[in-house]
Amino acid sequence: MKKLQGILWGLVLVAVGVLLVLNALDILAFDIFFTGWWTLFIIVPCTIAFITERGRLGSFIGVCVGVFLLLCSRGILAYALLWKLLLPLILVAVGLRVLFGTLFGRKKTDALDMPPVTPAARNTTAVFNGAKVSFAGQAFDGAVLRAVFGGVECDLRNAVIDKDCTIDATAVFGGIELYVPQGVNVQVLSTAVCGGVSDRKKQEAGAHTLYLRATCVFGGIDVK
Repeated sequence: MKKLQGILWGLVLVAVGVLLVLNALDILAFDIFFTGWWTLFIIVPCTIAFITERGRLGSFIGVCVGVFLLLCSRGILAYALLWKLLLPLILVAVGLRVLFGTLFGRKKTDALDMPPVTPAARNTTAVFNGAKVSFAGQAFDGAVLRAVFGGVECDLRNAVIDKDCTIDATAVFGGIELYVPQGVNVQVLSTAVCGGVSDRKKQEAGAHTLYLRATCVFGGIDVK
């Protein structure tokens, strides 16, 4: 995928360079700084990420937002409509991701050598509030964490982690703090739009792995 990403970025740069040369030679006349040109800094990277990366939800939302802003800047749509539709569309997109991830997530995680989130995994959701969950003294078998306009704190520092397991985490206009004990590796697969995952854990040889499948939309997940 990195090779494909490099090829696409190379093609974009070559295309831009050729257009600039043609414009300088008056062979092809166009305004470099056309109305809404700045939206290309959103549309192009998100399009390339959508083609080359596994987690495509954030990239898809980015492309949609970029195209919408381009249409607004050119007077085809009103900016006011963007703010009315942005949150509902994000919630729909995240909801679909959660739904299909639940229904078909096993195949995806198997393809990544990531154990699926088991039915026994504890589900913690915070919507317009905060929630704390601790697994002290318990055998940890995975978890589902959702923070929507709220925050979730998940403490695994005293949990019994004797195998590889998966956490499915979603932060939408909210945040999740994940405390991981020493001796456990963390591997992150994230999809992010104006947010992301901060992983402060150091990899340790021979340790069990905690897989974090994360979706961040104007939100963040902090691994400590």
